[in-house]
Amino acid sequence: MQTEQELRVDLAAAFRLIHEMDMHESVANHLSAAVCPDGKQFLMNRRWMHFSNVTASNLQLLDSEDDNIMQTNEAPDASAWSIHGNVHASLPEARVILHLHSTYATVLSTLKDPRVLPIDNNTARFYERIAYDKNFGGIASSDEEGKRIVNTLDGKKSLMMGNHGITVTGETIAEAFEDLYYLEKACKTMVLAHSTGQPLNILPHDLALKTAEIWDEFRGQSYAHFEQLKGMLDKKGSSYRE
Repeated sequence: MQTEQELRVDLAAAFRLIHEMDMHESVANHLSAAVCPDGKQFLMNRRWMHFSNVTASNLQLLDSEDDNIMQTNEAPDASAWSIHGNVHASLPEARVILHLHSTYATVLSTLKDPRVLPIDNNTARFYERIAYDKNFGGIASSDEEGKRIVNTLDGKKSLMMGNHGITVTGETIAEAFEDLYYLEKACKTMVLAHSTGQPLNILPHDLALKTAEIWDEFRGQSYAHFEQLKGMLDKKGSSYRE
């Protein structure tokens, strides 16, 4: 398990990279990472902090079992507390939670059929590995909505949130970031394929399932990719490590 400082550096890097990739939205959206074995204490961006300004030191340490902070001037965004607080409290395996309204995932989430269908390698990566929530209830700012989202994940690592965006979870920041990266690419492929107006050439079930399983053999790729992306930030003189 990484130390808290190592988690802070990697999580801050994820914010900067998401900004670089233009998957952020104003001063909204949130990323978090658990710092203890049961996952209930976690790091998250402060309320209304732009992704480009997040650093290792200004990430906020929160406890999902202590909601007293919501009555203080240090209260995190209510929607972030609803989603991240409930998931960290209930799903210790979801050590990292990335919630975004990235462009193509959000576009796909607005369709009557928001499924990521297996039509190439990247879309097949997520075959039968995404939960779908079609019960949009507005901005997720209530405890009840957070609990509903926890239940909707239903053992999956990714959640397509109808009319909303996506949430990706993972055991490590590098792995969750890689899934986020590929999920946005998969959603872009789906949106562009739908835009042609032609029928989709969907892979057979067994082939799609096999392709998704083979992706697991490339787990190490996520760490190599993430480290090299951090190196790119370092070359630019990024302050994320501060």
